[in-house]
Amino acid sequence: MIDTIQNFHPVVQALAAGIFTWGLTALGAAFIFVTKGFSQKIFDSMLGFAGGVMIAASFWSLLAPAIEMSYHSGMIPWLPAAAGFLLGTIFLRIIDKVLPHLHLGFPNVEAEGIKTSWRRSVLLVLAITIHNIPEGLAVGVAIGAVASGLPEATMTAALALAVGIGIQNIPEGFAVSVSLRREGVSRFRSFWYGQLSAIVEPIAAVLGAAAVLWARPLLPYALGFAAGAMIFVVVEEVIPESQRNGHTDLATGGAIIGFVAMMILDVAFG
Repeated sequence: MIDTIQNFHPVVQALAAGIFTWGLTALGAAFIFVTKGFSQKIFDSMLGFAGGVMIAASFWSLLAPAIEMSYHSGMIPWLPAAAGFLLGTIFLRIIDKVLPHLHLGFPNVEAEGIKTSWRRSVLLVLAITIHNIPEGLAVGVAIGAVASGLPEATMTAALALAVGIGIQNIPEGFAVSVSLRREGVSRFRSFWYGQLSAIVEPIAAVLGAAAVLWARPLLPYALGFAAGAMIFVVVEEVIPESQRNGHTDLATGGAIIGFVAMMILDVAFG
């Protein structure tokens, strides 16, 4: 199966991986059609799980390979990863300050970005869209690294990353659709906006893979960039949201399980 996948152009591989993670978001959002109620405890546990997956992926799938590549290339091992990481956080910070959005469970007065009269439902979807940008980038950069022929990057590791992000996208898509449903949005529109929040993932995956193929020396920086962007989202958004309603132990437990699950995926299959 791996050999079959590698017969396709890396950009096509990245597109397929991005569509896969987007599809699992849609699957999660579709649960809104069969679920009448939703527990806040489960919601917070899901957020914690997503945060744990993203933290583990940032290190095991992105930063560690970036450091190893830099070492074998004769560069200062920590420099590209650290520089890329900081640039990734700055990039997400700029988007966070400019794009209007509202985090799940927050009142309207806590909306961020440029002030706008957009509806609350739109702002909620945009918040998750920001969340999904670094996930798509991470998958695309990982696939681009394989195509660049670097021994530190393998297709199984890239696929493990896509699977890990896809798995945490299921509860994420459900969380978005449920939040919209709570706002009085119809079930179909809740599903539609829930899956639409992940449309940026295949786009970001293609851009990430294309950028790496275009400039291979930038690969360690690109891996660090994707990691920095993901950690920014976890610290600025996911963890605060998971802890906001007092379910600290459940959210923390979800994060630990998510971290271990992603670590196992990456190490066992990478």
